[in-house]
Amino acid sequence: MHYTLTISVFLYFITLFQGLFYDDAPSKKVNSISNEGERATKSLCKDVIGVINPQTNHNENYIFDKSLYLHKVDTLPQIKFWRTIMNLHEDTAILNFASNRQFIQKINMKDWNLKSEPEKKAFRDSVRCCYNLDTTNRIVITAGKKFFYDFDKTSQNFQKGIHCFVENDVDPWFAQAILLIESPNKLQKSNAGAYGSFQLMKDVARLYGLKVNKHIDERANFERSAFAASCLLKKICIPKTRQMLDSLGIRDVNEEELWFRLLVMHVYHAGSYNVQKVLFTINPKEANMDMIYSLWQTSIGRFKSASQNYSQLVLAAMLEMNERTDVANKHGFLVSAR
Repeated sequence: MHYTLTISVFLYFITLFQGLFYDDAPSKKVNSISNEGERATKSLCKDVIGVINPQTNHNENYIFDKSLYLHKVDTLPQIKFWRTIMNLHEDTAILNFASNRQFIQKINMKDWNLKSEPEKKAFRDSVRCCYNLDTTNRIVITAGKKFFYDFDKTSQNFQKGIHCFVENDVDPWFAQAILLIESPNKLQKSNAGAYGSFQLMKDVARLYGLKVNKHIDERANFERSAFAASCLLKKICIPKTRQMLDSLGIRDVNEEELWFRLLVMHVYHAGSYNVQKVLFTINPKEANMDMIYSLWQTSIGRFKSASQNYSQLVLAAMLEMNERTDVANKHGFLVSAR
């Protein structure tokens, strides 16, 4: 699917957040907007542009974060790796080094699964020998996830997600990021019990007023789920992130910086306790993207592979979506090949 970019960066966006574009939007009636509120809304919407959705032929809201290209995250091997996985069928996998996601070779999953465990071990050992590496260098098999990352389907919810988050005074960058990687193909329940488009646990959903019982599960309702997710970010994830940084002597942070947003996403996924343990182990002296890259290499307690990968997936999915909408090219950014 291809989108056509419009030039406008919605200064008329404010009207959207009063529910004028949605018949079913759970918005509050507002007779007027204060200058302070108007400035806050414009700040929240600074990364919002308009694209034409080919399925509806409507001009819809989309988050385009230029900082991804300014930080050159599209050139990182981990991000290139995950973009490949997002476009690879599940019958094919990539043999790679876990530490940096360096590509070794593609393999057929059916053939690999027919091998005995001793044969798999012997194959991995031969690869290490070829690269002159010891057994501490983990070699992993990562199967294609094209079936899971349904960008065409999840993009139909960007407009609603952005609206819901801004209405609750939360950075809509998080809405699009979560929608891209949590349940992009269908509503499903994780092994831990998280459910819905924003993958909320039962206790979190109930904390923010959603009904979850044997008769009804409002996590399946997009607007209700979006409201709860934005509340979780606003009241727990973002304050806890600032609190952790403050404990490390890192203050006066800019919440619109890419590293801060990614750190908040780690808290959303792994919980503040687990992220704090990693941060205190790394003990960064300043906050920047290098701190995020260190998180990718650090495993402490329950902060393991899935947690390390989380912000990598966010970046990979955002870049992949940008390519499909062609927004980076139309904004003059040279895009690194996948």
